Amino acid sequence: MRDPLAEPSDLIRSVSRALRVLESVGRAPKGLTVKQIARRCELTVATTYHLVRTLAYEGYVIRREDGTYIVGLEVADRYRELVTAFRGPPAVGETLRRAAADTGWSHYLGRFVGGQVAVTAVAEGTRSPHLEELVPGFDEGAHATALGKSLLATLTPDQRSRYLREYGMRAFTAATLTSVEAFEADLAAGERRGMQLELGQFRQGVACAAVLVISDKDIERRVALACALPASEMMTSARVVRAKLLTVARSIADITAADT
Repeated sequence: MRDPLAEPSDLIRSVSRALRVLESVGRAPKGLTVKQIARRCELTVATTYHLVRTLAYEGYVIRREDGTYIVGLEVADRYRELVTAFRGPPAVGETLRRAAADTGWSHYLGRFVGGQVAVTAVAEGTRSPHLEELVPGFDEGAHATALGKSLLATLTPDQRSRYLREYGMRAFTAATLTSVEAFEADLAAGERRGMQLELGQFRQGVACAAVLVISDKDIERRVALACALPASEMMTSARVVRAKLLTVARSIADITAADT
């Protein structure tokens, strides 16, 4: 949701409209006609036609034979560039993939991007339940994931309270913590444990554990590492999970330090 009060005085309307068109097309995998796009974006058909033609020329949308438009391949190129920028040095990706292969658990990196917790790298493991939402760029549900908890734990209580008010505490499952008081108690337990944990709070039957990789005064430089596995396995393997996460975290911290 865009904040109208934060709209810049030098906003370029045509760029803003083109992005709205692209977002609208992206939300409709079956494709949209120009008239449908215009209606969804609250634009005139003539304006929409010019914007769509420009986006098609640049490769960001594709016109199909039936006259509908879908997302173009240039979007995929930009996404790959985003993933590379988020992940950091290639050795970080290799370390994540090796950890996922060795344990069978999917591994995730996350950090604050623009003040919001986001997944920045993923390596899927064969023994972990597939979590289709958790891809680079995912920025929801920080209160319901161990990755998010690990990063939110680095904030002051006031900063956390503001974050949770702004982004909300959506109930992903019946186990999701939806009150600030319960969340603070959960973070405190994670600090004592030396590992943030969630059991079925983001997805029923799935558990996630996380540790901090990099702690920095600059919020945007803080990095957390998490892994996901069946909740039943976490109940019996928490100490092993923590030990393996800390080993991988140290490797990633060393790689990052050597790259700066």
